[in-house]
Amino acid sequence: MINFNWVNENESRLKLRTFLLNKGVTRTLLKRIKFHGGRTLVNGEDVYTNHMLEKGDQVEIMLPPEEQNEVLNVSHLPIDILFENDNYLIINKPVNVATVPSHIYPNDTMVNRVLGYYIKQDYPSKTIHVVNRLDRGTSGPVIFAKNALAHAILDKEFKNHRIKKSYIAGLVGRIPYQHASIILPIGRKPDSFLERMVIDGGKYCDTEFWKYKTSANFSLVKIRLHTGRTHQIRVHFSTIGYPLIGDWLYGQETDELDHQALHSYELAFWDALDDMTIKVTAPIPNYFNDLIKK
Repeated sequence: MINFNWVNENESRLKLRTFLLNKGVTRTLLKRIKFHGGRTLVNGEDVYTNHMLEKGDQVEIMLPPEEQNEVLNVSHLPIDILFENDNYLIINKPVNVATVPSHIYPNDTMVNRVLGYYIKQDYPSKTIHVVNRLDRGTSGPVIFAKNALAHAILDKEFKNHRIKKSYIAGLVGRIPYQHASIILPIGRKPDSFLERMVIDGGKYCDTEFWKYKTSANFSLVKIRLHTGRTHQIRVHFSTIGYPLIGDWLYGQETDELDHQALHSYELAFWDALDDMTIKVTAPIPNYFNDLIKK
């Protein structure tokens, strides 16, 4: 079992349930702990979540077992690990490898590879918790939570836009702006499951960018995402007239690349379980410099 321990430092008495919710344990996870083999303990004794805590009490939760998904195919291809601790595994996803399986890519995605890694390491939980996803043609850090609590905490951070994400992109054309923000709402394109577009009534989206390098035909920009919508970078730059190089969906196919020129080179977040900031960098692929040289 995976367990977590805290000491109650609150001066006033409070319910165990309130204490755990403040630590990021969701109500859904509390139900799983109660009904699927987990435990909640105070000073080593099993208690219900309405138990009243005193200052100095030792609080412990044991998460219920998380079994391997037998339907999920296992891949033993290598992964490029950028960071790992007891709660998170961050890998550098290469281009043209999907993050999660689908009917098109059922066997060799990052999820399949991480499962193979978990099995090789014989980790206690072999359930795959994907925290963020990158498009198949985009490279960079993908976070996997190694247990349900770590996933719940970081999923909330993503929804509240508190994860810092920086990208580099190759654009078609010589962009004139040194520093600007694209703030345009994005929603699903009518009659399309995959494609998004700038649309009235869409979700608020904020893409800040800085011009990095330019040539006669291309531009490289560094990007800070302040929101994280599906295809946000690709849609925003296509809308202002500078689609990503190689983006067949929002621009046009090109001989230079067989995928969009987009790489997530830095990611940072606060790890509440270990009280530390986790920051990773993924080296910028050489093809960006090659584009400018061409």
